[in-house]
Amino acid sequence: MFSGIVEAVGAIRRAEQEASGWRLWVGASLGALALGESVCVSGVCLTVVEAGLDAFAVDVSPETLRRSKLGQIRTGDAVNLERSLRLGDRLSGHLVFGHVDGVGRVLGITPEGASAIYRFEAPEAISRYLVEKGSVAVDGVSLTVFHCRERSFSVAVIPHTAHVTTLGRLRPGDAVNLESDMIARYVEKLAAPYAR
Repeated sequence: MFSGIVEAVGAIRRAEQEASGWRLWVGASLGALALGESVCVSGVCLTVVEAGLDAFAVDVSPETLRRSKLGQIRTGDAVNLERSLRLGDRLSGHLVFGHVDGVGRVLGITPEGASAIYRFEAPEAISRYLVEKGSVAVDGVSLTVFHCRERSFSVAVIPHTAHVTTLGRLRPGDAVNLESDMIARYVEKLAAPYAR
């Protein structure tokens, strides 16, 4: 589990196709990583399968490639990185599981003072769980939702967030990994038998 507070921006060093999917090598300054440790890579929870001083490898399954933008990733692409939470850590963002719901697209970026308003297109399966002032993870970054529409939503990105994550590099048309707030999905499932 993660909080959506990015610790570092890494870069894809290598992508190797394997029978079970892809092995990605990520260059990063996250410190020593243990084999089997979970790392959120641009919103996707992945397991460290090899680790070095300044890089680590993760295996990406076909299901993850279908559900996320990792199937489109190229050598040199920047990725947001966050190590998993430990008991007792501050939860500065929101509960992020790294289970991407789907891929959205940047519809537009509008400067507003020193910050910017980012508008995203979201698949219906995700947008139904987005609520005004609720949380969403965009490429693993915890953000507050507003201006919810049927298939789109907006977030405000402050200069610090744009600088320390990949969000500042996004342009209209770019793909993003989206994860809606898990709590909304549990509430829907629990309430379903009573909604008949």
